[in-house]
Amino acid sequence: MTPARGDHDARRLEVSEGVWRVLSTRGFEGLTLRAVAAELGASTGLLTHYFPNKRALLGHALEELDRRSLSRPRRTAPADGTPPPPAGLARLRAALLDVLPLDEAAVAGNRIWVGSWDVALADAELTAAHAGRYGRSREALTGHVADAQRLGELPAGTDAAELAAGAQAFVLGLVVQALFSPGEFPPERQVALLDAHLAGLAGRVAQSPAPSGSSGSSGPSGPSGPSGPCRPSGPDGD
Repeated sequence: MTPARGDHDARRLEVSEGVWRVLSTRGFEGLTLRAVAAELGASTGLLTHYFPNKRALLGHALEELDRRSLSRPRRTAPADGTPPPPAGLARLRAALLDVLPLDEAAVAGNRIWVGSWDVALADAELTAAHAGRYGRSREALTGHVADAQRLGELPAGTDAAELAAGAQAFVLGLVVQALFSPGEFPPERQVALLDAHLAGLAGRVAQSPAPSGSSGSSGPSGPSGPSGPCRPSGPDGD
């Protein structure tokens, strides 16, 4: 542990790293003050300076999980500085792919997320905090949906927030199935199912009556749309 007179932020970061290592290897059921103290080679008494009780430790763990999830490389914000997918359906697709367990790192992260649900549901304040996290995710997806609607890629007559909520529910359900039955839901099938879901949404545009004087519109095509190649991109599939 960093000496007690050292920088407080540095010590807190070190404690957070210890919390994360325990969380990654033992899950929420094994996350205790004693386990974190053993991981850091410190006393439980020292940890009570940061976490006076188990609930405070769990709350911090959920915040750390959220922080790490937001800071990881994403298709919507490539770490190598390359431009993200264009606004609209392509960026919505990328954001949804970022949720799915498409590689080992993404599987590990999603296992921790699913394990956090039981902990969060057992406490009203933690439940509200988790609901807020999912709510912020829906807000981001709603922005992508709205862009796709403006571009004519998704039906404009449907509330963007409703379409975003449906897309989020779809991928979260797919996450659970892929974690429990990875053999039945390998990465290629997850991507194909997501593409089919988006193609169904986009297909409503093609089925809707064409404006007067128009020859009609077709759904999106090409590698960035649902009809494009069904393969995960980048090293991180979460």
